[in-house]
Amino acid sequence: MRKDLAQSIAALHPKFLRFPGGCVTNVGNYAPFPDRRRIYRWKETVGPVEQRPTNFNFWGYNQSYGIGYFEYFQFAEDVGAEALPVVSVGVNGCNENRPLAEDQLAPWVQDTLDLIEFANGSVKTQWGAVRAAMGHPKPFGLEYIGLGNEEIYPEFYRNYPHFARAIEAAYPNIKIVTNSGQTSAGAIFDRGWEFAREQGADLVDEHYYNSPEWFLTNNHRYDGYDRTGPKVFLGEYASRGNTFYNALAEASFLTGIERNSDVVDLASYAPLLANVDYVDWTPDLIWFDNDQVYGSTSYYVQKLFADNVGDAVLPSGYSGGSVPGPPDIAGGVGLATWNTQAAYDDVKVTAADGSVLLADDFSAGASAWTPQTGAWSVQDGAYVQTSGATDARTTAGSADWSNYTLEATARKTGGAEGFLVMFGVQDTGNHYWWNLGGWGNTTSAIEKAAGGGKATIATSSHTIETGRTYHLKITVSGRKITTYLDGVKVNDFVDGAVEPLYQVVTRDKRTGDVVLKVVNARATAARATVALDGVRVHRTGTVTSYTAKSLTDTNSLTEPRKAVPVTYPQPGLGTRFEYDFPAYSVTFIRLPG
Repeated sequence: MRKDLAQSIAALHPKFLRFPGGCVTNVGNYAPFPDRRRIYRWKETVGPVEQRPTNFNFWGYNQSYGIGYFEYFQFAEDVGAEALPVVSVGVNGCNENRPLAEDQLAPWVQDTLDLIEFANGSVKTQWGAVRAAMGHPKPFGLEYIGLGNEEIYPEFYRNYPHFARAIEAAYPNIKIVTNSGQTSAGAIFDRGWEFAREQGADLVDEHYYNSPEWFLTNNHRYDGYDRTGPKVFLGEYASRGNTFYNALAEASFLTGIERNSDVVDLASYAPLLANVDYVDWTPDLIWFDNDQVYGSTSYYVQKLFADNVGDAVLPSGYSGGSVPGPPDIAGGVGLATWNTQAAYDDVKVTAADGSVLLADDFSAGASAWTPQTGAWSVQDGAYVQTSGATDARTTAGSADWSNYTLEATARKTGGAEGFLVMFGVQDTGNHYWWNLGGWGNTTSAIEKAAGGGKATIATSSHTIETGRTYHLKITVSGRKITTYLDGVKVNDFVDGAVEPLYQVVTRDKRTGDVVLKVVNARATAARATVALDGVRVHRTGTVTSYTAKSLTDTNSLTEPRKAVPVTYPQPGLGTRFEYDFPAYSVTFIRLPG
């Protein structure tokens, strides 16, 4: 491995290493080599490097297997991390479904058992001997294994038990990780968790990439999770972007993760690495080119939390003056398309008291609607958009409507994507819409436009079929948004307020140090009185402060340390003190015990 990249990872003091990573795990065909678009198989990645076959993976670049399972295990050992390999269970994820038949699973189940033997078996076993011959006779001590990645297809529920039961029979001490799909909520997410409980899985791997606003308003996500069921493995998460604002939002969320560390066992930001000259995806944690490396602003947030984990969470709370919450979501409604033609019908908007604000079956035309872009007309009793325009929209209703339910039927007649159903419409640059079949008909999301900018606040994996009629329903109650597709709940999200301060307190049992971790995500400094009851600490401590000149600041190859934390000694602390937490800041206060 390249030394500077390895050192950047090691500096995070990772507790575990998940590999081979994401859609690399379970996308491709099941043909053997020399087919180069085949699915990842761990046995191809061990043995002499020069004899390992190459592969053309899901992300579109050549994978040499120069780093294979043996090297992953070695690297995990080198940095003091648990290895967490993830294997295919005969189902293609990541929106590519080419599953194996149930009677074809046996070799893949055996591959999984052999992997555990490769990691943990004695030198007298077949695969333990392979490990020893590669230079590591001592077992690696594998404790976890993941079955599948972002699974969304029914064949996963059919195949998973074959793998889980075989592992439980042969290696009962191995912790098994299942998963809940690609998003933070929705029918697939709920089914994944229900299945995990049915199967007695040890952990559920949650993946979600949402807007900074989502992370700022979901600090309490895990407060209400079941403490008796499977634990959470937050295997992939990040806010969409690499600015200081993204890092700030992620820091706010991590305080909630730490407060709920009895149910969230593991968490890992993703993706980990990105080449600046070949970018598939942002955000990313560590960026590099052929001879340089730098950490994103999110990297420094991750490092702050990694350097100050502690052993126990101390009970803590924040009480401050009342902060007025944002007003209820209010505004009219709209219909729209993006590079797509569609027909809408039976639009109905019902207020919370049952009164009908709008009902239109378009039998008498579309006089209630104001087209803004696109080609809108009434045809065969439906309101249709027939152009290939991007952002073709038409609106109706009043800017003061709030607390209502919007229903409509929709049918895609052609084009690249699906439907855009608008609500909370104030004007062109301030509105919400439910984007069904967006991004080339690969996913769906609730998006919020404010001041001309747009952010994703909730997602799902739904796509839209041409020619099929869908029933769409959106309920807006205060600031809570609930969506239904054909009667099935998809999203249930509160577009809430930014809290005055986000906080968590941990303690290092060995040293007695207490660490306060506080995030101020507001535009003004917050003066707070800190009172530590029942602990003894020194009056002089250490403060690490992470701020930036602008919320849009990013690190780069030319300015790798444009936004980094600073640490300094701070007198006048102790068990009770006042502190000004700067606007838009992450502050760690370490108090020696």
